[in-house]
Amino acid sequence: MGVIGLEIKSVKELFSGRHFDREIIILCVRWYLHYKLSLRDLVEMMAERGLQLAHTTIMRWVQRYVPEFEKRWVRYMRRSGRSWRVDETYLKVRGRWVYLYRGVDRDGNTVDFRLSPKRDVAAAKAFFRKALRTQGRAPVSITLDGYAASHRAVREMPTENNAWKQSKLRSSKYLNNLIEQDHRGIKFRTRPMLGFKNYDCAATTIASIELLRRIGKNQFSLRPLRVKDQTAPTIWNAVLAA
Repeated sequence: MGVIGLEIKSVKELFSGRHFDREIIILCVRWYLHYKLSLRDLVEMMAERGLQLAHTTIMRWVQRYVPEFEKRWVRYMRRSGRSWRVDETYLKVRGRWVYLYRGVDRDGNTVDFRLSPKRDVAAAKAFFRKALRTQGRAPVSITLDGYAASHRAVREMPTENNAWKQSKLRSSKYLNNLIEQDHRGIKFRTRPMLGFKNYDCAATTIASIELLRRIGKNQFSLRPLRVKDQTAPTIWNAVLAA
């Protein structure tokens, strides 16, 4: 899976030198990405707890820690099913539209995602390559809407990797309602953000929202950590410390 194999620092190293305790950092990042809160909402909420934060501090935490959080969570990720529904949705970065490629399986579990400045054959192929790395296997079927570039990308994938040779391509707007519905969860969280300042910031923030949505969909097998029925902070601390 994409980030497996990268160096994982200890929790102590990860939060070393920070002015605020790691519980506060994790809480702010998690709440910002999960709930329909602005950065300034969080600043006010922390102020009620006697903590003086700047909204830019929380945003820096998001950009700094999300890749580290993702590395730790992905170790426990369950593979999705092999019937994929793939579609693109739109987001604004510096006032310009960019494209978020996303896939879910027949049960609505997230397969993968990829932000792209373009919507073309190359962008679709890049998404499928990333999804294959994440899942470790190609799908039995891929359902798309009628956009020609994505269809061409699927047809050409077997020429670069034999794993795609048995994947069946389908086109069905009805079957793709599932992924279109799933897009709403991303839009629900990004809409209050009123666009992103730069592409890297957008990509990291989207990755973190997708992580929180996967957690909400129970796409991680945490049995080895023995955290069943525990609170979210306890679960997060166990995953980060493992």
